[in-house]
Amino acid sequence: MTKHLQPEDYLKKILTARVYDVAVESALEPARNLSRRLHNKVLLKREDQQAVFSFKLRGAYNKMAHLTPEQLQRGVICASAGNHAQGVAMAAHKLGARALIVMPITTPQLKVDAVKALGGEVVLFGDSYSDAATHAYELRDQQQLTFVHPFDDPDVIAGQGTIAMEILRQHQGPIDAVFVAIGGGGLVSGVAAYIKAVRPEIKVIGVQMNDSDAMARSVEANKRVTLPDVGLFADGTAVKLVGEETFRLARELVDEYMVVDTDAVCAAIKDVFVDTRSIVEPSGALAVAAIKQYVADRKTRGGTYVAILCGANMNFDRLRFVAERAEVGEEREALFAVTIPEERGSFRRFCELIGALPGGPRNVTEFNYRISDEKTAHVFVGVTTHGKGESAKIAANFERHGFETLDLTHDELAKEHIRHMVGGHSPLAHDERLLRFVFPERPGALLKFLSAMKPSWNISLFHYRNQGADYGRTLVGLQVPQQDNKAFQAFLDELGYPYVEETSNPVYRLFLRSAP
Repeated sequence: MTKHLQPEDYLKKILTARVYDVAVESALEPARNLSRRLHNKVLLKREDQQAVFSFKLRGAYNKMAHLTPEQLQRGVICASAGNHAQGVAMAAHKLGARALIVMPITTPQLKVDAVKALGGEVVLFGDSYSDAATHAYELRDQQQLTFVHPFDDPDVIAGQGTIAMEILRQHQGPIDAVFVAIGGGGLVSGVAAYIKAVRPEIKVIGVQMNDSDAMARSVEANKRVTLPDVGLFADGTAVKLVGEETFRLARELVDEYMVVDTDAVCAAIKDVFVDTRSIVEPSGALAVAAIKQYVADRKTRGGTYVAILCGANMNFDRLRFVAERAEVGEEREALFAVTIPEERGSFRRFCELIGALPGGPRNVTEFNYRISDEKTAHVFVGVTTHGKGESAKIAANFERHGFETLDLTHDELAKEHIRHMVGGHSPLAHDERLLRFVFPERPGALLKFLSAMKPSWNISLFHYRNQGADYGRTLVGLQVPQQDNKAFQAFLDELGYPYVEETSNPVYRLFLRSAP
């Protein structure tokens, strides 16, 4: 780009952008539940409701609508992690042009299928946008195609800037800040260009993942910084190197940059769902996560903040991970490794302590244990909290009552892997019987189980995780001598919880039961 456009140039380009042949003016909706919780007004700009479930079709179409007939006849090419690809494919279909789309091999299948459905020709290459872009430039030169950049192009930037134009038209009252996700910088550049030209008092705050923060690092270094690698959870903003023009604009016009982590984004996805019953993709929730962090850090009240929900192309299989991490991200769940004496009654005593924690009733969300030592037992336990910052207090309470405790709430190894790995063979688990129970999800269900047990039966394995249903599925190993089989059956009948005995299951024998 030889000549830098001035703010007044971008204002004119945004006001005259051709986006509404394919895009709609998306709603600006209040997030009532989140606003009430944060004591600030939060407005959601619903770009997730565009035809391709993302804002990207705005910039793509505006760019292609300005191409010559000869350029359209030869066809276009782009590199994209998915959302820009769908925008280009839709624009090409609308304009009757061929579209070749180069996507990283890590792109969610949902986005690949969507591009193909729109008529785009897909080539998978590389692990990130930057890798795909390098290959796309090679194909452009080979086939004489026109490259449609996902962010570093004035027409693309202007197309994305129409979102800011709509926001200021839709909300006439005061706005303290607009929060914008950043990948390569096209969206934040367009939004900032318009807002700073029309309402300069409104802050524009750029948001990035902590593992894909190329723009924040570049602005800090006062030059474009190439990241050696990027995270893939928020694949829509996983860019190693931001654009030249977007860097120039963002450095001049964006007021502040924030980074958020995976757990905060998962919690934000849940917040959006609670208020809208819609599921946005991780990049689409970055702005909401940042608003929550901004309010918590600055203790603001009565402010008005806009979050641009920039995409909803979420792989269904990823929802399992999001649900798992959302409670920890909101710190509605705390995780601990607790050491308790390996003696009769200590398990029950610890469960009673959880029920009597200060601040009101707590639910156990997870409980994993396997007998491994004659003197001590190590338990992986999850507990509901009433707000942020409680995990340290709960851990201190456990310690005061004689239970050595390690707070795992912010431990990535624990959250990603160890919680699933508690178990294995144990030479101490003699006379073990393994049963799958269905526990009712209500207070006292576990204590009822423990109270009904014969004192001489020892729990050698316990695995429970709340899955959000009315009943919790629990795997329990109990050491029951053969002479107690009749009494054990009576215990099961009296307990009344549905169960399946798995002692003879070959999987149990392979991975959990030690040889007799």
